[in-house]
Amino acid sequence: MSNRYTKADLEQIVYSQLENLNVMHDLLNIMKVQNELLHNANKKLKDEISEFKEKQHGYPTRKRSSRS
Repeated sequence: MSNRYTKADLEQIVYSQLENLNVMHDLLNIMKVQNELLHNANKKLKDEISEFKEKQHGYPTRKRSSRS
């Protein structure tokens, strides 16, 4: 059972495929931008955590005397 397509049918199929490809391209660009934003946010957070750790001061704790 084979389907016969007219030229207009084939043009419509090709147009739909092209439209879908364009939409996928747009979505990939959006995901690329989101990925860059996430990367930058992660880098900034990592830098802030490093700075916070560097600024922390170690306070000496008093040794507990053992009661015998």
